[in-house]
Amino acid sequence: MASHLRCFVLAILLSFAVVANASDVAFPKKKVVVGGKTLTVEVATTVEQQAQGLMSRAHLGPDEGMLFVFSNEETRFFWMKNTLIDLSIGFFNKDGKLIDIQEMKSGKGLADTALPSYASSNPAKYALEMNKGWFEKNKIKVGAKLKINP
Repeated sequence: MASHLRCFVLAILLSFAVVANASDVAFPKKKVVVGGKTLTVEVATTVEQQAQGLMSRAHLGPDEGMLFVFSNEETRFFWMKNTLIDLSIGFFNKDGKLIDIQEMKSGKGLADTALPSYASSNPAKYALEMNKGWFEKNKIKVGAKLKINP
């Protein structure tokens, strides 16, 4: 019985170690189009992928980003925990219409309690994180459409 308990405790500890190790989270890639601009994005659909996001990334290519896909449409909150680069975030409704764009500052060196929270101005089903200033640089404005290629 004691050996079963030790195995159970070990299994629990290993599962926590896997969740804690950010490099273990894999993201599928897809092509998406926003306002006529084609991007390659990593897609975060699971709770683990969404919690990891772009943490610990030192670089993001010019037309690369992360698309968060949620099961429903509601007000979304993002923060920059362990995020090393400044990002722009676009929030899209269930119809793929861009409803809000915000600039998010790196969380580098900040305690979790000091990190701001970035909330969508309206309910959103999708969020697209890109390099800081990407939406402005590419003249992508509120109302643009998101198309996710299969």
